[in-house]
Amino acid sequence: MSRLPRDAKPYRRTDTFTSATIPAGLLRSHATKAGVWGLIHVLQGHLIYRVTDPRRSPLEKVLSPDQAPGVIAPEVLHEVEPLDDVRFYVEFHRAGAGDG
Repeated sequence: MSRLPRDAKPYRRTDTFTSATIPAGLLRSHATKAGVWGLIHVLQGHLIYRVTDPRRSPLEKVLSPDQAPGVIAPEVLHEVEPLDDVRFYVEFHRAGAGDG
């Protein structure tokens, strides 16, 4: 999995989602914008993080509260899938000085 750049700074985070409230868009392939990294923080349960981008090697990782957050690289297609009664949020970061 990717790593955040050293100069990446958080600028926004989602609400905390559960298995019942996860937006449908997160369950199918989507990507962050150019220069935007994401960290998936699992607070409870288990969540599959899957890279679906044909430009990348396939990746499927089960995320849980007892491990480091999942890292979403900019513009890379990915999706998530809850495995149980999960609670998680996504924290968005930008590298560099960060202009809007």
